[in-house]
Amino acid sequence: MFEEPLWKSFLDLLKAETKAGYANLVFRSNDNSVITSLSSGKALSPHLKELFNERFGSDPLLYHKMRQDRVYALHELINVHDPVQRALRDDILNPGGVRHVRTMRITEKNGVDAWLSVMAREEFGAAVSFLFTRLAPHLHTAFRTFDTLEKERIRSSISSEAMGRLNFGWLIVDANCQILDSTQNISGILQRTNVIGRGRHNHLTFSSSILEKEVSQLVKDISIGKVTRPKAINLSRDPWMDILVTQTPKSGLSPGSNAAAIVYVSGDRHSQRNRREQLVDLFGLLPSEARLAWELAQGRTIAEAATELNLTLETARNYSKKIYSKTGARGQVELVRIILTSVLAIV
Repeated sequence: MFEEPLWKSFLDLLKAETKAGYANLVFRSNDNSVITSLSSGKALSPHLKELFNERFGSDPLLYHKMRQDRVYALHELINVHDPVQRALRDDILNPGGVRHVRTMRITEKNGVDAWLSVMAREEFGAAVSFLFTRLAPHLHTAFRTFDTLEKERIRSSISSEAMGRLNFGWLIVDANCQILDSTQNISGILQRTNVIGRGRHNHLTFSSSILEKEVSQLVKDISIGKVTRPKAINLSRDPWMDILVTQTPKSGLSPGSNAAAIVYVSGDRHSQRNRREQLVDLFGLLPSEARLAWELAQGRTIAEAATELNLTLETARNYSKKIYSKTGARGQVELVRIILTSVLAIV
């Protein structure tokens, strides 16, 4: 189920067991178009494929009229009174060596709709139909499992993309700060900064020796249970970057794991200057207003922001009224929410 190409071993074994020339597993949509086709053996020749596409475009057989878990032969699928289906048999399938077929439809409530087939020049015996019937319950179980795993893969992919857009990731390290695992996007995050990185022998490193000693000691203390509370450490203020170091969830690790701690990494892709320019574009703020808005979004009070920007408190208050008016915020708390949940969070 996890091999590439998918289901290859199963289809190879099925082809060999049934002495077929070709075995395939096809997933179709409601309009009969093929979503995924997996196969083993020699399919139609390029010439016959081209002829099929020219004359038929899509398969004219009524696969969706097949009852699930019932095994069908080719003559049960071809309506000899239908000239299109008859032409498919006589001009494409028979010249391609597909004279005999056994096929079975497997459907699931979760939306899986699949057809398992074997094709050959010689007639199949009763044992092949019996084999298909015995396989049916196992295929239902396999498809339910596959569907669950595929949904988890999609969720994981979406979560990974969201984490990447938010410039957030994690690393699992051992007691010596050697990186054991990480999110896919962590390499991109580390490449955008020089304050934290991946050093020789895959060790977590920091540009500041003071920070490196602090984090190394913290991880060691966590590994022996001396420290149990997560600790946040700021690495850079422009652009902003910080980490949170905490214990690993023991229940989610394999018995032989050397994992000691998880290091969550969060940061901003852009400098404060870039962020202020984006606020000007997004809300129509003046540059002076954008500078104050960004300081307020970092959690500073108006007084602290005024000091940081060399403004008088009265000027800062006047700017803040204009900022609230242009952003629609009713106060600083709402301003922070509006800015940090805007598209700035994902660019």
